[in-house]
Amino acid sequence: MTRIIATFGGVGLLRPAPGTWGSLVALGLGILIHMAGGFLALLLCSIAVTVIGYWAVAQEIGDSKEDPSEFVIDEVAGQWVALWPVSLGAAMTGSSILALYPGLIVAFLAFRALDILKPGPIGWADRQPGALGIMADDVIAGWLAAMIVALAAVLGHLVLL
Repeated sequence: MTRIIATFGGVGLLRPAPGTWGSLVALGLGILIHMAGGFLALLLCSIAVTVIGYWAVAQEIGDSKEDPSEFVIDEVAGQWVALWPVSLGAAMTGSSILALYPGLIVAFLAFRALDILKPGPIGWADRQPGALGIMADDVIAGWLAAMIVALAAVLGHLVLL
């Protein structure tokens, strides 16, 4: 069961670039979660997948520093956090989340770039041992991507006014 969770139902076994596949599947599922229950559902699912993902990864690797590429539950958690501003914006305006597709694109691209490049606190978290390091770098990347999404929305709206 822990391997199924850590690989997000086997998505992490897709090649090449399992992290990108995990993020892409997470993007689609995050949109569906928002459509089913709004921002609150996405927020609660993000927290749940982070906690459950931490537990599953900890069971799989113990205190090892190894971050197996097939473990993509961390990408799911981070990608969902990156979607928060889009989901909240859709909920606040009563819009379809799909109408905010530029934000969805920015959330995906910003999260992937931060997850791959690992600047600053993301790189620090990535160097931590065990499940904490595996999960924390992607959650932090999600938070930073969410900030980029929010900034891009503000700048985009200023240009459109």
